[in-house]
Amino acid sequence: MTKDAQNLNFKKGHQSTNNERVYDLEERTGLFGEDVIVFIKTLPYDRINNELAKQFVRSGTSIGANYMEADGAVSTKDFRHKIALCKKEAKESKHWLRMIAKANPDRKEECKKLWQEVHELTLIFSSILKPSKKGK
Repeated sequence: MTKDAQNLNFKKGHQSTNNERVYDLEERTGLFGEDVIVFIKTLPYDRINNELAKQFVRSGTSIGANYMEADGAVSTKDFRHKIALCKKEAKESKHWLRMIAKANPDRKEECKKLWQEVHELTLIFSSILKPSKKGK
């Protein structure tokens, strides 16, 4: 957990860099966004990484933002739409991680860890959407 998170009394995190676990999806998506920011700050600055980093920060941090919107949804349709956006952004994040790993072969293992977490988030959002689609 980051010092900022500790200062704000956030819950403990998912399988993060410090091996804490979270089962609260709001917190898990928030911590993933934090992990994205921390990781991106460690990449060497160059033309390719700069563009990849922008895209990954946008998609990786918007997962949590969209989940927060889903949590406050005013209807089932609104909820499903926001959860679908979470899934979309999670899938996009997997793509950007693949590109970052290609551009930075020495960071492949870190990318794999982040990829695994965002893959799990994708599966979670998919499973949330499945029951709601049956009710259609």
